[in-house]
Amino acid sequence: MSTVSVREAVDADAAEIARIQRVTWRTAYQGVLSDRALAELDSAVTEARWAEAIGHPGSRIHLAVEGGCTVGFCVAGPAPRDDVADAAGNVPGDADRTGLIATLLVEPRWSRRGHGSRLLAAASAGLRELGAGRGVTWAVESDAATLGFYRRAGWHPDGTVRTLDTGDRRLRELRLTGALDIQLVE
Repeated sequence: MSTVSVREAVDADAAEIARIQRVTWRTAYQGVLSDRALAELDSAVTEARWAEAIGHPGSRIHLAVEGGCTVGFCVAGPAPRDDVADAAGNVPGDADRTGLIATLLVEPRWSRRGHGSRLLAAASAGLRELGAGRGVTWAVESDAATLGFYRRAGWHPDGTVRTLDTGDRRLRELRLTGALDIQLVE
């Protein structure tokens, strides 16, 4: 097996992150997201947004690498209050110590090789360094693969649901929460 690792993204990684998002979303969300939304991933704006995200203070983008190929990424940082509040807008007491896994994607042809677990472990360690005691993330309600991945990591839906308007349809997401003491078994 090739050498595998996780490293933090640098400015030069924006195009590769955009490519992985494009490929992964087209595979995982075909029929969930509109064709228009998926086509927008081809624009130069997507790469520019990732370049901006790499430099965003407080958040980190971790890259999974196998051999010389970047195969996945994870964006993590402090959770905004809107991401930890309940449906009534009440913010829990640990809001300032809650991290957000904003995105975790592994290109489908590289799946089932532990890259997602390595990314989640690295992001969790980074969030702990920032003082977070737990994490939250959002997953599309119909995305059984993502929900199963987080459940295996000990993260579970907490009963909070949000609906996103994609312009063409509505998309329901479940909030999952879990501990940040992820331990990898290699």
